[in-house]
Amino acid sequence: MKRGKILIVDDNEDILFTLKMLLRPLVESITMTTDPRELLPLISRTHFNVILLDMNFRRDAVSGKEGFHWLNEILKLDEKAVVIFITAYADTEKAVQAIKQGATDFIPKPWQNEKLIATISSALQLSFSRTEVETLKQQKETLKEQREALTLPPEPTRVIGESAAMQAIFQTIRKFSETDANLLLLGENGTGKDLIARYVYEQSPRKNEIYVPIDLGSIPDTLFESELFGYEKGAFTDARKNKPGRVEVASGGTLFLNEIGNLSLPLQAKLLSVIEQRKSSRLGSTTSYPVDVRLICATNTDLYSAIDDGQFRQDLLYRINTIEIRIPPLRERGNDLFLLADFFLQRYRKKYKKELRGISKEARKTLQLYRWPGNVRELEHAIERAVILSTGTMLAPDDFMLRSPRSSNTVSEKDKYNLERMEKDAINEVMRMCGGNITLAAEMLGITRTSLYRRIEKFGL
Repeated sequence: MKRGKILIVDDNEDILFTLKMLLRPLVESITMTTDPRELLPLISRTHFNVILLDMNFRRDAVSGKEGFHWLNEILKLDEKAVVIFITAYADTEKAVQAIKQGATDFIPKPWQNEKLIATISSALQLSFSRTEVETLKQQKETLKEQREALTLPPEPTRVIGESAAMQAIFQTIRKFSETDANLLLLGENGTGKDLIARYVYEQSPRKNEIYVPIDLGSIPDTLFESELFGYEKGAFTDARKNKPGRVEVASGGTLFLNEIGNLSLPLQAKLLSVIEQRKSSRLGSTTSYPVDVRLICATNTDLYSAIDDGQFRQDLLYRINTIEIRIPPLRERGNDLFLLADFFLQRYRKKYKKELRGISKEARKTLQLYRWPGNVRELEHAIERAVILSTGTMLAPDDFMLRSPRSSNTVSEKDKYNLERMEKDAINEVMRMCGGNITLAAEMLGITRTSLYRRIEKFGL
């Protein structure tokens, strides 16, 4: 694939045409002009990897002053510009002077085609290298800024909860806060596992180092390995440059792997090897780098059932769950529901500039009776939506658009034979019979707990 852009500035149109024909196979685009006054506007709008510049433009001019003038103007705009002078055969002394003033190389007229192409190719590679170095510098600066931002966050993570279940979690976190023990967070979708992970990081000895979260559930299977472990240029078709993986970036800090249950068995094996050997390597690399991270994992999957089903490695589980915390669903957190609702109300009241004094008693009753299958995340979205829709000074029941299960007597004749509806109704009935006991319900339905959890999430039960 052709790369790079070239700008040619010469008052001789024949030379422009000849150079274009010679260089067209090398680069993706070539821009030409006979007027050097167009040079600065052009390079202000576009980054050219190489600029070919004539030394003299006025008829009978031989001093090279024009060329030196425009070279200086170019370097004022971009001190790293790659400029190659086009000189008369007898102007080599001036060309050497130009190199001292910042030009990269020169091409005497008449030229040898092979030598010209070799000179331009080398100049292109120089430009690409400079660009890559600048990119790396910018990435390093960005990483530095990220580390500084993490070291001095605008405000600490706030986890709201006064229920007995949440107080037990806070107590557990306090007990191991000064250790580097690997942590596994379990809980339904929307319970706040990512928030707890961040909170744990802020209490840990590595709180002043980098925090790198990665949502494994949002990454396609084909990109898992390259995202986690990085790759070398040329490792695969689209690997055009070296890229460190999240594991490498997190060195010295904390790595949060959300939805660890989504990892395929081969990647589970590689992650296990990284944890045990404390080293890893990029795709396409023959050398390894040390791995020094505190690992926090989270999942909504029943990993123990996944082990029974052959979908998760038991040895990996024992490596990541030195400490194991189950985050309770919102329906099990009692009065935390109203603490969170009031917190979100204050946040979105300010955001949308609404004169709201609170949540009415009737609306609180509505919130209390709802099962919150989407947990804290669903509550936050419900409050935000209610704030937007509200026209009064108090949030009312009608401001909330909460999902409600359909009554069985409203099912159409067509729906009676819909397999998904039949499955949903069966799960509803068995869960009612079992009083919400997942293990017992799974046994009655003849499926694993993991499968039942997935269906409950799928149907919004």
